[in-house]
Amino acid sequence: MTAHESRPVDADTDAVAPPADDPVPAAEPAPADDDGDAAAESLHSGEFGKPGPPLNRRNPFLIGLLGGLGVITAYGIFVGLRNAASILVLIFIAMFLAIGLNPAVTRLRSWGLPRGLAVTVMTLSIVLLLCGGVFALVPPLVTQTGQLVENAPGFIESLQRNETVNEIVQRYDILTKVQSAVGTGTVTNALGGVVGGAKLLFGTIFNVLTVLVLVIYFMAAFDRIKESGYSLVPRSRRDRVRLLTDEILGKVGAYMVGAIAIAVLAGISTGVLAMILEMKYPFALAVVVAVFDLIPQIGATLGAVIVSLVGLATSLTTGIVCIIFFIVYQQVENYLIYPTVMRRSVKVSDVAAVTAALLGVALFGVLGALIAIPVVAAIQLIVREVVNPSMEEK
Repeated sequence: MTAHESRPVDADTDAVAPPADDPVPAAEPAPADDDGDAAAESLHSGEFGKPGPPLNRRNPFLIGLLGGLGVITAYGIFVGLRNAASILVLIFIAMFLAIGLNPAVTRLRSWGLPRGLAVTVMTLSIVLLLCGGVFALVPPLVTQTGQLVENAPGFIESLQRNETVNEIVQRYDILTKVQSAVGTGTVTNALGGVVGGAKLLFGTIFNVLTVLVLVIYFMAAFDRIKESGYSLVPRSRRDRVRLLTDEILGKVGAYMVGAIAIAVLAGISTGVLAMILEMKYPFALAVVVAVFDLIPQIGATLGAVIVSLVGLATSLTTGIVCIIFFIVYQQVENYLIYPTVMRRSVKVSDVAAVTAALLGVALFGVLGALIAIPVVAAIQLIVREVVNPSMEEK
């Protein structure tokens, strides 16, 4: 048998199978790429040696280090916010005022004015109102202060002639106590009072100017700020967020209009009372009450105290009438006028308006009272339009 005849035949393919002893040719190794090997070697080792294994993220030292850095960062943020709290409050107040004044700017724009001109008109109106208030208050204040200084010697002399006053002074040794108090650091106390008064005056002027400038900037860039905020929302929800936010901003503007209306009403009532009682400077007293009434909760009380003191300085009867008038008027304003105006302008219930104002004062002071009603209106809108529908779907 020949070598060809001894090979087995594959039954399926009728092909001749190679002999068992014939070696299968091995695949030839690919030619070495000198450049690739060099690059790989350089990648793994580098000119500074071969890199070590990656850090173990479960290493206690690494966990503690990252935790410590996180605590330090959180504390640094807290300290920064605490140090900048006063400026942040001014920024927040300016933004709130800009939101409240934006409906007026929008109305001016609907009349054909460009936004820059509309903002200019609003700014000039605010400046004129501030100047009018200053000119209404400063002359009476200067006049009354001068009269007080002039009448002080005669007032003290009349007190000295009063037997009852002299008896009280001798019984409690008031004169000696006053002299000792004045003698211990007269110059220091005087300088401290002058410096403290100057700091308060210039600090107030700085805060008012800062808020005014920020309000102008926010009103001028209001649309751009809104669009920048909307761009951070996913496109699928942007339209709904835009509608809800515009509604909330509209409620803030309505709240500002309502608050100004309540303040104007309080000022007019005070002016009428001052003219009926023939008190001096009725217009100035009306401006004082209107300005203070813009401060939630405590503003109306401060204005009432000032007018009542002026009334007592005029006569005892006038002062008593002023006190009774403001006690009655504040009850009517707090529980009738204020809730009614807020219900119609912001669409917040009477109970919610009063409760929100009280909680705002308790939690954040005057600033909390300022934003309490708009916050409640925003929460009611979100609950009605977002939370309730989502609960119904479940």
